[in-house]
Amino acid sequence: MTKQEHTETQKPLHAARIEDYALIGDCETAALVCRNGSLDWLCWPTFASGACFAALLGTEDHGYFQIQPSTEEKVIGEEWRYKPHTLIVEKVWKTENGEVLVSDFMPPRENNSDVVRIVKGLRGSVKMRMDLVLRFDYGRTVPWVQRVDHHMRAIAGPELVVLRTEAPLRGEGLTTVSDFEVHAGKTICFVLSYGSSLQKDPASFDPQDAYRDTERFWTKWTSQRKGKTDWQDCVERSLITLKALTYRPTGGLVAAPTTSLPEKIGGVRNWDYRYCWLRDTAFTLLVLLQEGYTEEAQAWRGWLLRSIAGSAEQIQSLYGLGGERQLMEWQADWLPGYENSKPVNIGNKAAEQLQMDVFGEVIAALARTPTMKDDMWNPAVRALVVNMLEHLENIWTLPDSGIWEIRGSERHFVHSKVMAWVAFTRAIEAYEKFDSKDDAKLQETVERWRSVKDAIHRDVCANGYDVERNTFVQAYGSRVLDASLLRIPLVGFLPANDPRVAGTIKAIQQELQKGDLVMRYSAESDDGLPPGEGAFLACSFWMTGAMYLSGQQAEARSMFERLLKLRNPLGLIAEEYDMQEMRQVGNFPQAFSHLTMAHAATILSGGKGPWSEALESVEHC
Repeated sequence: MTKQEHTETQKPLHAARIEDYALIGDCETAALVCRNGSLDWLCWPTFASGACFAALLGTEDHGYFQIQPSTEEKVIGEEWRYKPHTLIVEKVWKTENGEVLVSDFMPPRENNSDVVRIVKGLRGSVKMRMDLVLRFDYGRTVPWVQRVDHHMRAIAGPELVVLRTEAPLRGEGLTTVSDFEVHAGKTICFVLSYGSSLQKDPASFDPQDAYRDTERFWTKWTSQRKGKTDWQDCVERSLITLKALTYRPTGGLVAAPTTSLPEKIGGVRNWDYRYCWLRDTAFTLLVLLQEGYTEEAQAWRGWLLRSIAGSAEQIQSLYGLGGERQLMEWQADWLPGYENSKPVNIGNKAAEQLQMDVFGEVIAALARTPTMKDDMWNPAVRALVVNMLEHLENIWTLPDSGIWEIRGSERHFVHSKVMAWVAFTRAIEAYEKFDSKDDAKLQETVERWRSVKDAIHRDVCANGYDVERNTFVQAYGSRVLDASLLRIPLVGFLPANDPRVAGTIKAIQQELQKGDLVMRYSAESDDGLPPGEGAFLACSFWMTGAMYLSGQQAEARSMFERLLKLRNPLGLIAEEYDMQEMRQVGNFPQAFSHLTMAHAATILSGGKGPWSEALESVEHC
């Protein structure tokens, strides 16, 4: 079949708008469930595994699992929400004949991973329809399916998925379907379980017990929160999302549960975010620590020590869930992509880049992360920090790919230099706070750190600042602006009332901000890719924090309130926002957007946020 013939015979794309999805997960993988009842994305058994439901990036033939009212029913109303304080999604359909509630969730994992969908009649009687299309290997492999009464088994090589339900099942082509009716007060459950075809089928369990266990898990976790802001619900939903993106066996945190949701519809900026970026994970841990979640911080520390063990020269910006280093990037060319946005990338070669800012992010997080003895400066961490800084001391004068992972030529990015300064500054602060000072060699090393820290500060102020325009710039010798410069006051490199900081904020507002949305950098910046992307939402949240600290409190809070309206009805937000199409774009939900939103809420509520120590030790030059 030719490419043209394939295009002409391809079924319609299946996915809805990105903001029409909810997240469910078991802290080892996650699924996206559309408000129309279709589960369109799930990688099993982990975040980084192949997807068995990939209709999000293609057609229904690439795998989906939908439960909705029958076409015989006339829907007259809907409700869509999370059960408070949990990751349980509730969808209510109101028809002329009755009302039905569908609760979707993934129970905390034991031996196997499960998706549970409970259909409950609330009023009258409603005819329902279930469609299940399993396609392993990102929608490519049709499994061998066996159906016996209310039980279905799907096998593809070593992979096994079992469906259990009280509803009748039958086959229609390569689809498993069920037509059933639910009456008021009655429930019908669908339990989908993943296992190995080389072992016994996953054990059955009571879906109602699983519902109660899942609710208990999340309500207990959210009850441990200690932080207070003026936007409690917003921050709680972000924290739940960040927790859901944590890979519990290792403590790593994925940037998002999806791959290749485009930064511009029809564009090529489509990346795989199902890995653990040191930057995102470290910043997330700072936010979680601010809220009192020390268990996650300790787990992350263990993941970090394992992942970057060895030579500091080989530290990567991102790793696999277990600390894997080989994240080869390839393309699933059989998938048409979300709204025909190709390529669909699997893996991420940004792991091969030098991104100098991660040294600052990691050391700042280590300096705030308690061990079991509540002592940061233990021998293992001290050795790691000394090793990292010894390498950073040798490379901070080099160009790098920066926070935005440009695929063009490396540059002397100002943000990277600032975060190198942060690395030395936080290490010095930790030494002064925790170390016994009885190691003469280490004292000598710390004094050298002070010299390097001061040298970086002078270098940035001399070469990263445009005197004529009164603004810091993206890179040395450039006139391009960059929203990452808004972090200068947030990390304490300069005080927020410094005229150069004020000038930078003003310049970014004039050149990069459109309405309430801030672009990452000026259009003339060459990042090695074709132009076209949405507004990176973290930049707008950085702007609100920088404005607030610089004295524009009322304006910052008003802007933050307007930004919150960009979230979907469940409080979730993607990586970017398309201002022309008025829709979310990029991978979803994105950890970086949620953590910068939570951070901004803390600052705008009068708190200092996870960088509080930085703001107390702000420097001048």
